[in-house]
Amino acid sequence: MGFADLSIAEIAADYSIPVEKVFSLCNQLGIAYKHQKTRLALEDAKAIISQISSEIPRKGTSNLVGDHEIT
Repeated sequence: MGFADLSIAEIAADYSIPVEKVFSLCNQLGIAYKHQKTRLALEDAKAIISQISSEIPRKGTSNLVGDHEIT
């Protein structure tokens, strides 16, 4: 398994969420870690990012186009 070269802290910063939220996701997904600088395996990072993306809209995205809401 390869490494994503991403730490828990970096994922938290990229998605503007608390490190504790990423710790919680690691626990839910059964991903082992020691601290916020833990480097994650590629599949683990993908699983965490997928979970974050399904729960929280990524910063910089919007459902608005001009002045009209997309439905």
